[in-house]
Amino acid sequence: MDRHNPEQTRTVKRKRRRKIRKRAFFILIPLIALLGVSIYGGYLYIKADSVLSDSYEDDGRDKSALRDAQVDPTEDNVSILIMGIDENDTRDNAESALTDALMLATLNKEDNTVNIVSIPRDSYVHIPEVGYEDKINHAHSFGGTKATVETVENLLDIPVDYNVKVNFNGFVEIVDALDGIEVEVPYTFSESNSTDQGEDIHLVEGEQTLDGEEALALARTRKLDNDIERGKRQQDIITAMMDKAISVNSLLNYGDILDAVGDNMSTNLTFGEMKSFISYATNDNDLDIETHTLKGTDYQPGSTYYWQLDQFALGETQSMLKNHLDIAEPTTVEQKESENASGSDPY
Repeated sequence: MDRHNPEQTRTVKRKRRRKIRKRAFFILIPLIALLGVSIYGGYLYIKADSVLSDSYEDDGRDKSALRDAQVDPTEDNVSILIMGIDENDTRDNAESALTDALMLATLNKEDNTVNIVSIPRDSYVHIPEVGYEDKINHAHSFGGTKATVETVENLLDIPVDYNVKVNFNGFVEIVDALDGIEVEVPYTFSESNSTDQGEDIHLVEGEQTLDGEEALALARTRKLDNDIERGKRQQDIITAMMDKAISVNSLLNYGDILDAVGDNMSTNLTFGEMKSFISYATNDNDLDIETHTLKGTDYQPGSTYYWQLDQFALGETQSMLKNHLDIAEPTTVEQKESENASGSDPY
């Protein structure tokens, strides 16, 4: 190259400028992306704080009566009662709604595992709020969240630390905010939608992506099977929602998910306590979710159908949950008999 040739020198300078611009461009792309994520993350944080704080509902107790001390979800294994209630704008039944889905989840921080126990809605159990046996889904209509929590604690003999209650509208909108969920539909059927329009939802057998209304129909129907199978489907749906929610692809949907929660959810979890559960998704070990259902038999002493729980299987479930929560059980027959004599037996 001739250093004394001004035209050639200008050409070289232009080439260098282009190279510098290209390098700067490629450096700026990830910086802009990171900035965008940071801004969006900050926006989500503020929005989550607002929405979820509005969803907070004080249940009037600092801890479960079955706990010696208040739990800290950043350190302790905890339990969460998930209630799906059959309330919508058409029914206008918020105060008298039944629980259409009832699941107890225990979370073990050390193992990064979750156990989900589905409680059939027709389970014949003692309801402390009224002092007699009835279907467990009636507990909410007798005394709302408090009555339901006390009934589940009495049934499973473990503390219910937290509760989350979602109505039909919330469920539908959350699934839609996730852009649907992948689940297996066991058979072809028709079911009413979230506003009780009969036979409005039609699903065919097979694995597929369901929107909110379709997922709700699958969670509710029991036309071609029973309450036990419905409980298993509800567990599959909850698991699919959890998997989708913690996936990277759902990051940009979190704003919509928060909008869906809105007025459709109530919980005694504070925003700070909710944030502590993020560690289960970001743990080095994969989150392991196991599902269970309370076993039993059909029971119809009169015109009303119940699900009579198998007491031996119930005892095994109680032990499993206590172990998962790392709650000590009585170690001798005498201790267990003493507890039963003092009234801990729900029957």
